[in-house]
Order: sequence, then C-alpha cells, then structure tokens
Amino acid sequence: MSTIETPEHKALRTAVAALGQKYGREYLTRVAHEGGHPDELWADAAKLGYLGVNLPEEYGGGGGGIAELSIVLEELGAAGCPLLMMVVSPAICGTVISRFGTDAQKRAWLPGLADGSLTMAFGITEPDAGSNSHRITTTARRDGDDWILTGRKVFISGVDIADATLIVGRTEDARSGRLKPCLFIVPRETPGFSCSVIDMELQAAEKQFELLLEDVRLPSSALVGDEDAGLLQLFAGLNPERIMTAAFAIGMGRYALAKAVAYAKTRQVWKDPIGAHQALAHPLAAAHIELELARLMMQKAAHLYDAGDDMGAGEAANMAKYAAGEACVRAVDQSVHTLGGNGLTREYGLASLITASRVARIAPVSREMILNFISHQTLGLPKSY
Repeated sequence: MSTIETPEHKALRTAVAALGQKYGREYLTRVAHEGGHPDELWADAAKLGYLGVNLPEEYGGGGGGIAELSIVLEELGAAGCPLLMMVVSPAICGTVISRFGTDAQKRAWLPGLADGSLTMAFGITEPDAGSNSHRITTTARRDGDDWILTGRKVFISGVDIADATLIVGRTEDARSGRLKPCLFIVPRETPGFSCSVIDMELQAAEKQFELLLEDVRLPSSALVGDEDAGLLQLFAGLNPERIMTAAFAIGMGRYALAKAVAYAKTRQVWKDPIGAHQALAHPLAAAHIELELARLMMQKAAHLYDAGDDMGAGEAANMAKYAAGEACVRAVDQSVHTLGGNGLTREYGLASLITASRVARIAPVSREMILNFISHQTLGLPKSY
C-alpha cells in the first residue's frame, strides 16, 4: 500500500523540525532586526546535509529531489525560521546547473551549493517586465568568444551574500532575429555588475536588490547549457521555485496556526477556553484543512518534477503555489484574529506575518497570472492578451 510520504521523508521532517526548534522565530527576528543573516542556522542546516539534499551525490548532495528539499523548507518555516535563500540557491540555481550545466560548471558550483559554502542568487524580474518574461530586456550579445550583458533587474533576493547571480537574459536568434531566453552565471565581483538595496516595509534577513548590468563581459563558459534550449532551462528553475514558495507558505501558515491553537486552548475569558467556541474553533479547523490540501498539491508537484514530467509539474507547481499562498494568508489572518489585541504585539510575534504572508500571493508570480495559466493551459480558454 502506497503512502503519501515514505518513512525516510517522515524521518527527514522530524530531524529538520528538531533543528528548527533549536533556533525558532525569535532567532530569525533578532537577526533581521540587527541587519544580519541567519548564518548559524544556514551552517547547521548545511552540516546536516539539508541544504543540498536535492543535489547529486557525486557533487556532495543528498541525491534526493525537490520533494526532500521542500520538506526541509516547510519544517523550518513551521518552526518560525524559514531560509528564503533555499528557494533560490539550491532549488533554482542548483537544479538548473545540475540538469543543464557543463561539467566544469557542475564541479565549480554544485559542491559549494550543497555544503552551503557557496550561494547563488537568481535574477529574472525586471522593472518593466513583471510577470511577463517575454518582455525581459536584459540582452546578451556576442563579442568574439565573450558575451556582453546589459540590463536591469529588481526584487532579487540575497545578492549581497551570493557569490554569483544566475541572470536570465535574451540573445538574438541568428535565423529568426527573435530574442530567446538564456541563463548566465555572473560572479558578484564582475566589472559592470552592481546592486542597490530596495527599501522594503517587510523586515527580513534576506534583502531585496536592484541590479544593474552595464556591458558586463563574460566568458563563453558563463552560459548555462545550450543557447537554443533557454526556455526549457528557464522553466526547469521556475517550477522548483513555485514548489519551494508553496513550502515556504505552508510552513509559515503552520507556524501561525500552531500559535493560535495553543492560545485558544488556554485563553479563558468566560467559563471555557476560547477554543471551545465554534466561532473560533471552526475557522482554525478550516485553516488547517486548507494548509493540508495545499501540501498535497505541493507533494504532487514535487513528485512530478522529480519524476521528470516537466509539463505536468508546471501545472501542479502553479496550483500548489496558488493554494499555499491563499491558505497561508487565511491562516495568518485567522491566527492574529484569534489572539485579538495580543496578535498585534511583539510578544506573540504574529503581526509581522501579516505582511510576510502576502509574499506568497505575489511572488514569484501573482495569483492572477497563475489563474491565467490554468485557464489557458488547463481549461483551454482563449487569451485576452
């Protein structure tokens, strides 16, 4: 009889949960407030093999897949200390390089991404492109054996701590003249590559940056994979990104819900604890159900991706990201509401999640664009754009 999760997956959940409890929400909040990074948690997660659990064993990884990596992020989130750079460095960049990189690129980057000694950011979003990757204006042109990159990127996470950024640019097809996507590894100290922090209301350890690429010269070895297979390589990174964003959201929702349930069991205003009243108990139960349903879709998406079904994984990953984002927002909202005024205090640490939870609705793709994808690709409805 098959099960949703293997005994190995359950053991991984238990082990990661224990690591998360060692640090918790207070640790991450303090690090963010001090303007630092969760280096201690990152190092411990790396030492235990969690950061590279999805990467090939021959390069120091765990030999698993996105299914395992999503468990790690979800459980850290449920403990209150998710690592956003897990979405970017091992999930997107590590996956793309392991699937499409040259042998030299794999040797140079995968061992470090697996053991946490190297990190890589991912640069796709642009000021005038938003969710429309076909409007990306960052271009790459040939100059002898080199590439010259020019363009801008916004809302790129963790550039200040990343050793390099995997940049999505566009090259001109010599046959058609059309621009096609390609991916380039740009080391942080490359001349012409600069970044500036974006002032966000959201307080997080991982900062957001605007990137400027001014005639950045790269060797031919910076190109990841085949110049003619850029779209396939791009979506090889975007599907894990959506799955990991779902894991991030589910973990956050679970954390908030656990806080609310614990409070509702002990908070007593009249005769019985407030959790005995259906007006509070039922919304919390509904939030739990929605989080569990989102997790099932996330597990399906991860399974399809790890099995090599990119088309099926694309649909499921978008559904999982949508469901998890909605479930997270509702779980956080109901949790804050359950605590009343206490839900807005620093002591209980839920108020900051009101802002944080909306990230899963917006990034890396808005819920409206996911609905567009499902209506067009799954239901076959006509496009309005």
